[in-house]
Amino acid sequence: MPVRERILKTAVDLFWRYGVKSITMDDIAKELGISKKTIYQHFNDKDAIVKEVVEQELACEKTDIDRLGAESRDPIEEVLKTSDYVQASFGTISPVLLHDLKKYHPRAWILFQKHKHEHIIQGISGNLKRGIEKGYYRENINVDVLARMRVEQIEMAFDPTIFPPQKFSLVDVHVQLIHHFLRGILTDKGFTIYNTYVDKSVIESNHP
Repeated sequence: MPVRERILKTAVDLFWRYGVKSITMDDIAKELGISKKTIYQHFNDKDAIVKEVVEQELACEKTDIDRLGAESRDPIEEVLKTSDYVQASFGTISPVLLHDLKKYHPRAWILFQKHKHEHIIQGISGNLKRGIEKGYYRENINVDVLARMRVEQIEMAFDPTIFPPQKFSLVDVHVQLIHHFLRGILTDKGFTIYNTYVDKSVIESNHP
């Protein structure tokens, strides 16, 4: 693997595990077993690494989410599959990650905000519209409001002032929020489909 790719791979592992602020260029160099000088031959500074890492991870996330949507049989399954994907991701992400990006790396934060508005909100809006059309979601919901609310819920889960990591698990917070959101918009028809997926998930988790 080329050195530049190794640097990015190691950086994302460290940033996601410990947050961005606490990781230095020395930490990345030590983890790789190379000199800090070698890193500076590929990146001007830590901020450049953070920006490129976020750019790559957001692109990968978009590809994965689009694939899950294409593979899903209906909008409810799409939400639950995406939720499982997010849970798996959250299990490896430090709760302070978004806070660090917002406070210390504005260029990377702008990328995240752009991704949020151009892809995540659009994806949620599309799911809500398809769910309404199929009779799974209530007709009287405001798609634009709920799509934005759902995105803010995702971001809120990372806020240490609301959910201190010493007290709350990021994964547990996500699970509670997504099921609360979904159950609030389902019709009776939608609840039947939802319960089928939830019951199947419980059975599979009890019988690995």
